[in-house]
Parts: sequence; C-alpha cells; structure tokens
Amino acid sequence: MRIIPAIDIINGQCVRLTKGDYSTKKVYNENPLEVAKMFEGVGIEHLHVVDLDGAKAQHIINHKILESIATNTNLKVDFGGGLKSDADLKIAFDSGAHQVTGGSIAVKNPTQFLNWLDTFGTDKIILGADCLDQKIAIQGWQEESDKEVIEFIKEFVSKGISYVICTDISKDGMLQGPSFDLYETILNTVGPLKLIASGGISAFEELPKLAELGCEGVIIGKAIYEGNISLKQLETYQLNRQ
Repeated sequence: MRIIPAIDIINGQCVRLTKGDYSTKKVYNENPLEVAKMFEGVGIEHLHVVDLDGAKAQHIINHKILESIATNTNLKVDFGGGLKSDADLKIAFDSGAHQVTGGSIAVKNPTQFLNWLDTFGTDKIILGADCLDQKIAIQGWQEESDKEVIEFIKEFVSKGISYVICTDISKDGMLQGPSFDLYETILNTVGPLKLIASGGISAFEELPKLAELGCEGVIIGKAIYEGNISLKQLETYQLNRQ
C-alpha cells in the first residue's frame, strides 16, 4: 500500500483544515517545497497536493507551487482542487502533475470528466469521491449532492476509472481514525479498483489494517503534521515495502 502524504495549500502555505471548514485553517509551514523535500528525504515517493484556493475559486490557482515541487523533487504528485476546464488540466500537467483528481467536475459535468479519462488514460485521472453521510460533497466540500458514494464510484469504475480517492469528510482532520467500514463496503461491492483512503488517519497502527482491507494507498495529513505519525515510522514502512 502506498503512503501518500498530503500538502493542502492556501495562500501559498501548507495548511490543514478540519472537516473541510476553511475557518479552521492552521498553517504548518510557509514553504510547501520544504515540506515536500522532507517527505522525499524519508523515502516517500508520492504526494497528494490540494489547491484549496482553487477548490474555492473553481479554477487552478496554486500551479506555481506544484511546479516548484515537481521541478525540485522526484515525487510523483497527484494534484486536485478546482480543476474544472481543459485549460486547468493542461496547466496542471504542464506544471508537472503525475496525476490529477477530479471530484466536483465528475458530478457537475461527467461528460467532460470522462473525456479527460479518454484523453489522458486511466493512470492519469483519479476520481475524487468525498462524502458526508455517504453523500458526495462538492465545491471544496461547501455543497452536498444527492449522489450516494458507492453508486457514484460504481458508475465511474464501470466507465473505466481505476483510481479513486475516497474521503469521509466527517473524519477529516479529526484524528479519530478512518472510515474502515466504508472502505470495506466499497472494496466488497464495487469490484476491482485502486482505492485510496483519506481522512481521519490518526495512528501508524491504522495503516496495516487499511492495507489488509485492500486499499491501494492512504493519504495522511494532520497525523503527520501533529506528530501522531513520525517521519521515522514512515521511513521504516517504506523500507519494509521494498
């Protein structure tokens, strides 16, 4: 299972929110590149970068930070937040994104999202399935849709999606553990997919359990920044994977 640390960006700074609420913003570092290099230094190979300004504005904003991370490290970055147009996608890939994540766009404009899938391929486009009470939330989690998370994922997997990041918003930033039951249900009912767990990771011991369920990756944010999971633990995990 891949370990994917998260860097969320507001005003060019590395921040964390609680349950997606922008008013809970906490700045952890003013230099996201420094943070990315720190992760690379302990053997991490993948990074999840979220443009929170972009998610709110509904178009890409922090592509310069993406570019600086992609240029100055060997990390494979998946990038999301506000990607709504073909132009946004071009900017993200031109700035060095290895993969991009589309969430709101898959709800609001599924045709365009599926065009991206056809154009760039299943290894480059990730479905972002962020949910609250099992309903998909969009627009930087500011808005709830009527789409049920498992049906939503099932629909796109049937159309060729293989990578899915599923965040349970009620768990996000709470440091109380992830939604094991939700991930187990998805993996048991949807069929073959590369499911990336996100939201609520609070301790290193949760990682083997997610791997056991069949998650392909796990995104970790606040647990690292608050010291619940140490860089040393991540380094050991990476070494044991090899």
